Amino acid sequence: MGIVKINDDLHEEIRKASSVMVRSINAQAEFWIKIGMLAEANPELSFSGIVREQLKLAEVDIRRVAGG
Repeated sequence: MGIVKINDDLHEEIRKASSVMVRSINAQAEFWIKIGMLAEANPELSFSGIVREQLKLAEVDIRRVAGG
């Protein structure tokens, strides 16, 4: 684990987003970093496509979660 220095404005945006997404500030930053890395590695995928692929890799059954 390390320390990542970010500017105050970005930290504030992460803080606000984390409250909406019900994540800790660190978890929100990690999520954005991971999605950003995956987007750079897979420029043909949309955000939704990236999330869909990650859910598939984690073997999440959306139909089961959604009750159908």
